[in-house]
Amino acid sequence: MNKTATVYLVGAGPGDAGLLTLRGAELLRRADVVIYDGLVNPELLRHAPRTAELIPRGKRQKVSLEQLNELMITKARAGKCVVRLKGGDPYIFGRGAEEAEALAQAKIPFEVVPGVSSISAASNYAGIPLTHRDHCSNFTVFTGHEGDDKAGSSLDFDQIARISGTKVILMGVTHLPELTQALRARGMAETTPVAIVQRGTTGAQKSIAGTLGTIAQLAREQNLQPPAITIIGDVVNLRRQLNWFEHRPLFGQRIVVTRSREQASDFAHRLTELGAEVWEIPCIKLGLPTQLQLVADAMLELNSYDWLVFTSPNGVATFFDYFFKAFKDMRDLGGARIAAVGPGTAAKLRELHLQVDLMPEEALAAKVAAAFKKFETIENLKICLLRAEVANPELPKALEALGAIVDDIAVYKTLAETEDSTGAGAKLLEAGADWLTFTSASTVEHFHARFDLPALLKKFPQTQLASIGPETSKALADLKIKPALEAKEHTIEGLTRALLKVTKASPHPAH
Repeated sequence: MNKTATVYLVGAGPGDAGLLTLRGAELLRRADVVIYDGLVNPELLRHAPRTAELIPRGKRQKVSLEQLNELMITKARAGKCVVRLKGGDPYIFGRGAEEAEALAQAKIPFEVVPGVSSISAASNYAGIPLTHRDHCSNFTVFTGHEGDDKAGSSLDFDQIARISGTKVILMGVTHLPELTQALRARGMAETTPVAIVQRGTTGAQKSIAGTLGTIAQLAREQNLQPPAITIIGDVVNLRRQLNWFEHRPLFGQRIVVTRSREQASDFAHRLTELGAEVWEIPCIKLGLPTQLQLVADAMLELNSYDWLVFTSPNGVATFFDYFFKAFKDMRDLGGARIAAVGPGTAAKLRELHLQVDLMPEEALAAKVAAAFKKFETIENLKICLLRAEVANPELPKALEALGAIVDDIAVYKTLAETEDSTGAGAKLLEAGADWLTFTSASTVEHFHARFDLPALLKKFPQTQLASIGPETSKALADLKIKPALEAKEHTIEGLTRALLKVTKASPHPAH
């Protein structure tokens, strides 16, 4: 019989994945079952093991509170470690206490992990401190989910209007006209500063400011939608000088990252730090090459090669995975010189403390051949070319034209990634993006196979393409598409700099 496991009610925070607590991340990593709210940032689910059962709960998944409680109890009694991932903080307008009561009544062990609430986070990210020595020393929070004139309302608007300090309304956008009218009718000045922050702490954040008399009309004109918070009080005026989040260089840009899941995180994190709304839609994943025996044969002949040539960081990573399974000493690599095509590949080799003897800047066959020709004659030299299974045939031909003896060894195979665990692929088809970034020819090919790139661009003509280098741009040219930018330095950092330069020259409005 399975021992009853613990249920963890974990606050996921307001939207920014970086605001999850360390305890929350730790529990997600050990979860057997994750039951998550619809507003939870799907990127947080990456903390969970691949074997974890992920159960969404939102508008599209009609699960009553009673059914949810029964589900948690059943999973816990089956010995499953359950993480109930809730937006914001479980005990702040999230019905977490009711879920905890049900667990307590069923004698299920539970733990509540606080989360960062949108009350403080969304206002912070909009440049509005809730308290300030020169303005106020207290704040009041209430829900706007029910209006003043609704039967059974528990809100005392006479007291709310009378109390000093900042006022924060959660879930109040839908009933904003009634709420602001109720406060004005009870004596609050129409000129009282008011701000609304929609989807706070995310790259899609949108904030507006007005007064108690104008904010409802402004919200309607700007089409503000839930989730959003409303902040009332003099501290709103500080937004003009303290709004750090919305002044970041890529704020308002929705950027799609198409790299493999393992490689995407660093790029996505960098773009997010610069203010972008980033959608990770991995279109490729790495698999074993079809002819593993050729890799094994190359390992046995390492001492016979004059050059080892790597054309991508993936080639470096996969080759040395094989190498260290076969050998325990880096000296078994032999005396071959090492060439790395592009600074990203060179950087990956330097992580292994390997000296790069030759680095052609571009992956074009003619450029690589020219770099070798300038460095030394390679006539009758034996070269091991370590790269993807499906790759440009021009490179080995160009080296052979210089007299080299080339073994073209596939150390990995690029496969299509079609899983949409975060729902970003579906959102792209529905809403489009400002930028699609491509970091290899294979990302172009597999993205096109999945989304029909020309058709997508026709549907969303504002979408622009960013290419990391000439080989990637060539794959786009095969589809009769020209990228809006190509990185001068063919690295992720170079691509990021190119995006910064272009968006600074012609910024897009926030979504």
